[in-house]
Amino acid sequence: MRAAVADLLAAVGPDGVLPIVQAGDPVLRTPAVPYTGQLGDLLPGLVEVMRRTMHAAPGVGLAAPQVGIGLALAVVEDAGAPGDPRERTPLPFRVLVNPSYEPVGDPVGEPRRVGFFEGCLSVSGWQAVVARWHEVRLTAQDETGSVVDERLVGWPARIVQHETDHLRGELYLDHAQTRSLTSNENLARYWATSVDPEPAARGLGFDLP
Repeated sequence: MRAAVADLLAAVGPDGVLPIVQAGDPVLRTPAVPYTGQLGDLLPGLVEVMRRTMHAAPGVGLAAPQVGIGLALAVVEDAGAPGDPRERTPLPFRVLVNPSYEPVGDPVGEPRRVGFFEGCLSVSGWQAVVARWHEVRLTAQDETGSVVDERLVGWPARIVQHETDHLRGELYLDHAQTRSLTSNENLARYWATSVDPEPAARGLGFDLP
């Protein structure tokens, strides 16, 4: 694995980014190997090139398998959007090593799912509605080995679930309402926005949670 990462970093072009693996490549369907220090001093370089690749795409998360490396690593970052009904609060840049999540609810309620359109850099040009947990507890380590243990709500929780699923060999399409699948062009043409999925649910005939 170290040799593969060294070769990958050596092949980074002048723009400093990597090509993003697209659906159909087996690396996206193979559970990632837990990270136990295999990369040594190569880890900071991989993290940085993943960060640049995520920003250039542009995206809000990128898992190592999406650049062809089957290790349980991901980077996430989102500036947020005040007032967005998806609860798109800022998610500062961070590295997630061996992440996992579990749903949580408020003190008097059960965990609940919410449905919104979701896309993926490895399924370029398409979006579909996915019901995700509204609130999750994220556990992981960061790139220094420090423990990450926090609760996330809304869009940050969705980002973490999406990227962690990548490390399990899953794509968002595995969890999507298949009748909601739409090209980016038709999403803009017919439904105007990905923020409110209800018009698409009525027009395309699928249920929301």
